Amino acid sequence: MKFHAEEFKHDQPEKIGVLLVNLGSPDAPDSASIRRFLKEFLSDQRVIEIPQIFWQLILNLVILPFRPRKLVPLYQSIWTPEGSPLVSIAEKQKNKLAEFFLNKKSLNIENSEKKDTEFSFALAMRYGKPDIRSALRQLTRDNAHKILVFPTYAQYSGTTTASIFDAVSSELQQWRWIPELRFINNFHDDDPYIQALANSVLAYWQSHKKGQKLIMSFHGLPKRNLLNGDPYYCQCHTTARLVAEKLNLDESQWLVTFQSRFGKAEWLKPYTSQTLEELAEQGVHSVDVICPGFSIDCLETLEEIAVENRDVFLNAGGQEYQYIPALNDSEENITAMASLIEQHTQGWEVITEAEQLQSREKRKEEKK
Repeated sequence: MKFHAEEFKHDQPEKIGVLLVNLGSPDAPDSASIRRFLKEFLSDQRVIEIPQIFWQLILNLVILPFRPRKLVPLYQSIWTPEGSPLVSIAEKQKNKLAEFFLNKKSLNIENSEKKDTEFSFALAMRYGKPDIRSALRQLTRDNAHKILVFPTYAQYSGTTTASIFDAVSSELQQWRWIPELRFINNFHDDDPYIQALANSVLAYWQSHKKGQKLIMSFHGLPKRNLLNGDPYYCQCHTTARLVAEKLNLDESQWLVTFQSRFGKAEWLKPYTSQTLEELAEQGVHSVDVICPGFSIDCLETLEEIAVENRDVFLNAGGQEYQYIPALNDSEENITAMASLIEQHTQGWEVITEAEQLQSREKRKEEKK
């Protein structure tokens, strides 16, 4: 086996690396790009847990020849001048976090009792670009010998968080010098994250009329994942309950649903679209929908929730439907993410620039 080797700068200050990872997006809103993305995504055995010999036949003969063309107008409807909203906003999150810790370092330099630890941030997508392999190698070039892997999924699932672990592990198997690693497993009940969600709802209600029901819609999973031990369903309910408590809502004012159902198997219930239809038929005239499991707005929120499910509710007799945006790169979300990074890097010591300088001066003195 040929091992990967970066040129480590032994005489340079170390940094703590932070690898931010989200799911990913096609490179462009065209059929070829969407097909490449879907092939990589749907070939992940963490995502599709059925025998691959059968699934690959379905994927290559049924899904990939037709599904990408159907998705083109949907991706085109959410595309921005900066490209994919998921990737462009993730890049903003990374840059704002880097700025946050750079400013904190500047303040620490003024306080001699604190170490001016420097962080290096890299962004990766589990599928598509920028990829995990390139991002990890960027961190080593920045002399990050300690790396925190930060999947930006608040609720753990084998289909998402565990898949990121697989990809990181697969890359590091090719390395000679493995960095010290830490991995954020989930943050579904982390108070700054919960407070940021609750505050985003309150801010929206201050500028818009409050609906009769708050729907907290999470991405769905096949029910068999829950039965096989995946904690995702329980963590979604915990998140929703904590947000409702922050908002002082009683049980009649909010509910949890699951969206993005795919295929014929039973998925986690209740389904978002079916619930919205039933609520309208029951006489509920207005709803607000938030997607706490999405740290960034993407196709599943901007098109499926904000457009498609709006039509479902209004066509069934509802009158007012409001989608409350994801936390994205808001100041409060950046603060919540920074809090998680600080929490998970506690105790990590690195050789700072000042200590490197002292070491060089000491060696010079010893040579005299």
